[in-house]
Amino acid sequence: MVADALVYHPALAHWLRFVATTVGRDKLLRTLQYFSRFYAWYLYRTNKPQSAIDSYNAVKKQFGTTRKIMRIGKFAEHLKAASVALDNKNPVDPVLRYLAVGRQLGYAGYLTLDTVTVVDAIGYRKLASAKRLQDGAYRAWAAGLVCSAVAGVYTLFRLQEKEKTVDRKEGEGVVEAKKIEKERAAARIQLISDLCDLTVPISALGLAQLDDGLVGLAGTLSSLIGVWSQWRKTA
Repeated sequence: MVADALVYHPALAHWLRFVATTVGRDKLLRTLQYFSRFYAWYLYRTNKPQSAIDSYNAVKKQFGTTRKIMRIGKFAEHLKAASVALDNKNPVDPVLRYLAVGRQLGYAGYLTLDTVTVVDAIGYRKLASAKRLQDGAYRAWAAGLVCSAVAGVYTLFRLQEKEKTVDRKEGEGVVEAKKIEKERAAARIQLISDLCDLTVPISALGLAQLDDGLVGLAGTLSSLIGVWSQWRKTA
């Protein structure tokens, strides 16, 4: 009876739906990857044995390579999303429309170049241009994240202006205010995630001196946001 209760528990069914998605598995691996990056830095700063540090560096490297393999071909998804955003005939703010296109093209560029470096990452064939390709991937990712972050700030500004026109004394106004608050919360969460993710390419490209502790914590936070978002989608 106890076994049946566990097997047929809704939480287990939800978990199985979550891990059945590529996004769900990727976000879990990403969380572990970036936490390992942070924790390896923490162990180093607290003068722990190199053997302990190496364990977490190995997790960071292996999970990073695994995720790179899982992303093969994903660039097509973002190219399609960019095309859909560009062809969108619905009445949408042109600023957000073109920022969406820029975001998707940035991600597509990142994943395309990232895919090329897979053969080098897994040790199948060493590429002389691997470092240059990876730097190009980081630049494309950063460009996509900047577009997303700007869109988030712009959305928050628009919602703030829109809220000023809402009459909360009316029933429709109350409903509209709740809708605005929901959209604002989603925009804030996405903006936090984008800003956290930006630390990764900025650090990799040497645009700012960010240590692995900060990058690891920022990556862990954005990964947890991704886990939470995907968990809600599979509810």
